[in-house]
Amino acid sequence: MPSLTWLSIPVTFLAALLSVSSWAASPLLIGDKTIHKTTLDDTLLDLARTYDVGYVAMIAANPVLDPWVPGEGKEIVVPTQHLLPQAPHEGIVINIAEMRLYYFPVKEGVPETYPIGIGEEGSETPSGETRIVRKVANPTWYRTKNEIAAKPWAPKIVPPGPDNPLGAYALYLGWPSYLIHGTDDWRRVGRRDSRGCLGVYPEDIEKLFREVKVGTKVTVVNQPVKLAWVGDRLYLEIHPSPDQADKLEMENIDDFEDPAGLSKTILAAAKNAPDQLDWAAIRQAAKDRNGIPVAITR
Repeated sequence: MPSLTWLSIPVTFLAALLSVSSWAASPLLIGDKTIHKTTLDDTLLDLARTYDVGYVAMIAANPVLDPWVPGEGKEIVVPTQHLLPQAPHEGIVINIAEMRLYYFPVKEGVPETYPIGIGEEGSETPSGETRIVRKVANPTWYRTKNEIAAKPWAPKIVPPGPDNPLGAYALYLGWPSYLIHGTDDWRRVGRRDSRGCLGVYPEDIEKLFREVKVGTKVTVVNQPVKLAWVGDRLYLEIHPSPDQADKLEMENIDDFEDPAGLSKTILAAAKNAPDQLDWAAIRQAAKDRNGIPVAITR
């Protein structure tokens, strides 16, 4: 067995990998690879919204470029291809680690997918199962006790309007104080920059608000590593850890420390084909953590 040290993967995630055939009715790899050639005025932040991806996902995929002045004529990798999280393919599935939401209009069908903002350190978005309990257009924002304590000078109630942090639409979860909502600042989407709620681009929340019904199941998982057999090839997708995501916003990183704990999980997912594993590709994916699916079998 190759000598690797990896980040420990939860047993529940390993079990999901071993039962990947249970999701066979649904495609496990969605979207296409996208390359964007920059113009002089492009920034990675603007391109993230143009292509409906998150900001951290964009800079993770292009770690050596200056996000604000990438330069003209550069080829930008846009992370528009995704392995689906290991969860029942119904309702809304949210993967905190990749800051992305998947909505299945039809159970086991092809999902719509949107980037999301998530909770910052100390206000992490919880994992588990809940439901959409109500929908509100032009919501009023009531600040929580913690928010009031942190900013006692700010208004306790913010009415609908351009300054409302909830944006124009809100989907309320069964967990009190947690919502999927729009935003008054779209630059927060795809970042760890909320009190635990899930912020969505204005155009995306408008679409979700129209389509998602009250009672829709919501499953929230935290899977920084995703694996799936697609045809006869095993694919791997690895996202930055929370600390690494924060560092990406501060500096260029193109060589993460080797994550620890994945080799056994990959071998379990390979099932009867361990000799087909491409360990060089696995090491590179672990080093990059760029959120892009790569084939790891020959």
